[in-house]
This record gives sequence, structure tokens and C-alpha cells, in this order.
Amino acid sequence: AADASPLATRPSPLTAKERTIHDHGLVAVLKQIHDELDAAVADAYGWPADLPDGELLQRLVDLNTRRAAEEAAGVIRWLRPEYQQPRAGIEPVQPALVEEIAATPAAGAALLVWPASMPEQARAVRGVLGAAGVPLSAAEVAARFAKAEKGRVAELLETLVLLGQAGENEGKFGGV
Repeated sequence: AADASPLATRPSPLTAKERTIHDHGLVAVLKQIHDELDAAVADAYGWPADLPDGELLQRLVDLNTRRAAEEAAGVIRWLRPEYQQPRAGIEPVQPALVEEIAATPAAGAALLVWPASMPEQARAVRGVLGAAGVPLSAAEVAARFAKAEKGRVAELLETLVLLGQAGENEGKFGGV
């Protein structure tokens, strides 16, 4: 008789100890994937990956409040506007209205903490630009933070532009 391929045979059932190890291994893989996803989301918003749960939750609540205000004003953040807008039969909102809504922090939104170190300040400014979705002036960015000096924010914005981490047009800055 021909030798049976190891792939053609069914593996023997796992023992209780092997099953426990296997189950724990899957949990470890899921946790690793979850942590990587959390880090990617934090990076997309320009937030530090190690934010305390309370601050992360507050930032998400503030972001949700801004998005709700946009929706109430009829602003839709299209992923593929050239495809989605005609199919939805919705007229695009005037860009000036979108900029006005995004530049104005949501009513009652808590001010962000201004980090102490320059790298964290740059990351926080980048996060505000990314979350706004429209270009903001240095004053509008500074207004999102407690105790941030407009001059310091302007300097960081210019630095981000030079590093290719932000764009600038007519005194308004946006994420790239």
C-alpha cells in the first residue's frame, strides 16, 4: 500500500491541556490584532497610542459630537463622493459651510489637553487637523486646546508643512 500523506490523515483530537494552550493562543492572537487596530486608529487621528481610557473616550465623544453637528447641518463625509453623491441624489454641501462647521468646535466640547513635550504637541496638532477634515487656521487649531499659545501652534503647523505632515493654503492648514 502507498504511504498516506500526513495531510490526508485527520489529526488526533487535542487533549484538555492542548486545547487550553490552543485556546489561549487564539486569545493572544486576537489581542495582538486588537492592539494593532487600536494603534492604527490612534495614528489615523494623530493621537498617542497609549492614551488613558478616559481621555480616549472623551476624544471619541467630542469627535462624535462634531460629526453629529455636521450631520444635522446636512454635511456628509463621503468616502467616494464622485460615486456616492449622484447615487444618493443629494446635492453637495457648499464647501464654505463644511469649513465653518468643522472649524467650530462642538458646543460643550471639552478642550484638549496641550501636551508638555514638542513631539506630543506636534502629534496633537496633527490629530486636530485629521479630525477636522477641512483646513483650519492656526487660531482655529489653537482654540481646540486648553493653554495652547497661538504662536506656538502656528510654528508647529509650519514645521508639519515642511516635514510633509500637513498642507497649507492661504493660511489654512490640513492633514495630508
